[in-house]
Amino acid sequence: MDERQNLAAAIGGWSVRHRVLAVVGWLVFVAVAMVVGARAGQVQMTEDQYAEGDSARVEQVLGDAGLRTPATEMFLVTTDAPVTSPPSRAVVADLVRRLEATSVVEQVTEPFANGMVSEDGRSALVQVTMSGDPMTSGDRAQPLLDAAAATRAAYPQARIDEFGDGSANHWFDETILQDFRRAEWTAVPLAIGILVVAFGALLAAVLPVGLAVTSFLAANGLLALVSHRLHLDSSTSSVMLLVGLAVGVDYSLFYLRREREERVRGRDPATALRIASATSGRSVLVSGLTVVAAMSGMFLSGMLLFEGFAAATILVVLIAVVGSVTVLPAILSLLGDRIDLGRVPGLARMRRPGADNRFWNAVLARVLRRPGASVSVAAGVLLLLAVPAAGLHTEQLSLDKLLPADTSIMQSYHRITRQFPGGPTPAHIVVTAPDVRGSEMTAAVADFRSRALGAGLVQAPVLVTAHPEAGVLEITAPLAGNGTGRASVRALHALRSQVVPDTLGAVPGAEAYVGGNLAFSEDFNAQLGRSMLPVVVFVLVLAFLLMLVAFRSVTIALVTVVLNVLSLAAAFGVMVAVFQHGWGASFVGGRGVGAIESWIPLFDFVILFGLSMDYHVFVVSRIREAHDRGLPTRAAVSHGVVTSAGVVTSAAAIMVAVFAVFATLSMTTFKQLGVSLAVAILLDATVVRAMLLPAVLAALGDRTWWLPRWLSFLPDRSYHPEPEPAGRS
Repeated sequence: MDERQNLAAAIGGWSVRHRVLAVVGWLVFVAVAMVVGARAGQVQMTEDQYAEGDSARVEQVLGDAGLRTPATEMFLVTTDAPVTSPPSRAVVADLVRRLEATSVVEQVTEPFANGMVSEDGRSALVQVTMSGDPMTSGDRAQPLLDAAAATRAAYPQARIDEFGDGSANHWFDETILQDFRRAEWTAVPLAIGILVVAFGALLAAVLPVGLAVTSFLAANGLLALVSHRLHLDSSTSSVMLLVGLAVGVDYSLFYLRREREERVRGRDPATALRIASATSGRSVLVSGLTVVAAMSGMFLSGMLLFEGFAAATILVVLIAVVGSVTVLPAILSLLGDRIDLGRVPGLARMRRPGADNRFWNAVLARVLRRPGASVSVAAGVLLLLAVPAAGLHTEQLSLDKLLPADTSIMQSYHRITRQFPGGPTPAHIVVTAPDVRGSEMTAAVADFRSRALGAGLVQAPVLVTAHPEAGVLEITAPLAGNGTGRASVRALHALRSQVVPDTLGAVPGAEAYVGGNLAFSEDFNAQLGRSMLPVVVFVLVLAFLLMLVAFRSVTIALVTVVLNVLSLAAAFGVMVAVFQHGWGASFVGGRGVGAIESWIPLFDFVILFGLSMDYHVFVVSRIREAHDRGLPTRAAVSHGVVTSAGVVTSAAAIMVAVFAVFATLSMTTFKQLGVSLAVAILLDATVVRAMLLPAVLAALGDRTWWLPRWLSFLPDRSYHPEPEPAGRS
């Protein structure tokens, strides 16, 4: 084999010849990246950078004027006596006094003067506008919590429920984020445990995880530099850890598996490493490029959130690829047979070539005996699972759908929304005009108030704040309904399309935009809807082209795309069935919430398409290698699937276990993400790779390798097998 014809082999050969330099260079690179990243710090997205459409314009107007949408808090005071009676008024007055005395409050809206008394007359709503950056309101919420606690202690007969930006963020930081971080690092020992079972040796198990973790650390450091130009969401590093752990372990697993397999066949250590570099190393390069292509599709979304995810995942995949084809062969060369250090007796060992795997031989024999029937059964199962996906409905899930209903903060939320529907999620209207206090604007505000209240689009109180020095007018009003349902959506659309343009927007020189939580969700979903098709088309076309170049087969490229889409559709169907309809949601501690979090479908498509290519490239590479050695297509398919079955099973088990951990978290978003990722990988490694792929290729026969003459210019970079050692077959 000529290393010049195989980039991975050339890189691996250099690393083996300069193994100390390769290992030390990797460690220095990781250390420098971490230090530089720590000094630079990671810059996170501001609130206005999440917004789209009119919601983004609202934030832009406020930002240009030196204003911002403040964090707000609500306190529901409930008493046995009428809330307007002197004893109850004393409770409200005490709470208002304590809130005003804190350093984090900019304004307290007194309920009696603004009509914030419930219909039954036993509850009053105190609204607070917090000072400071709304993005950090959770860090400054404790004084408000203390004020409410002090009033409860002074008036035990009254119940005080609190909910708002500050308290919700405070609760989130104290519970969910810590839970999330624990889950992230649970993934590392899980991966090591599965690899110990797979390899039967501790050092062989730690090596892939070590490479994956160092890849993540280096990428996270470099990501901090990137964040100064491309601001990031706070969860970006967590996403990068998941992807980095998945691909890093996979790539090392492929490499180490092939090196061991060649040693079992009687190769000397140098030859075994050379073959591993040329085969598994090449698979790593092809897979890495395909994963990067899939991730880059997120740049077409036009949304900063996904652009940050794309930058992070591309960075960690590229670094994992570099580490796999450079430092890994160098370490294996240094360790030699010591790679089996820490053997665990009795555990499964990946020592024998995959052709001796009786289980997979039995499975493949049945699949290949009747490939047409196998295709029908496997495809039928996936299509059946995919059926619920046809009714996929996305939205930015409200807190009552995101969090468990039995938590204290959600109980307070529900009490507030029962008494004051729409209060926690009001519409926020921003108007710019030359004179926001002039007679024309005053009349327009009165007209807006009359029409919006009269048509039942908003509820009292309608609060108006003028900033004449900035030429900005703000109007806040609770939407009809509960602030998140269909009635509220219809009210929002009516405000945007009719009432606001006809009243506030009709003032000469004025421009009016409608924002708020619900508007943000609607605008975010609208942009996602526009982005989905370009992203999907880009990923599918690019994956097709990469597979065409890698394997010089139109059939292989087409089968790759079709099978990946089919497995993704099945995973989406399961996610919709569980979390939209509630079928079996209790098994993961969840419930049917009627919708899927708006960003998950696009994110899942890109991530899963990329990760599934790991297995696909590895399996198809083994099939192509066997065919190039002279085996007929059906025999090559059987050989390639069986010899790769062990490593694919181990890699899939790690991914499924890691993603399943996230399905156990409290927030519905994490549950949806964990279940969809785990189910997709499970289906991909079993139904698709073990049944559908071999059955399809066997049914196609020699047509599997079809390449039109006009594409014959594509270079052949495939590995051409070396002769078996003497005494081996």
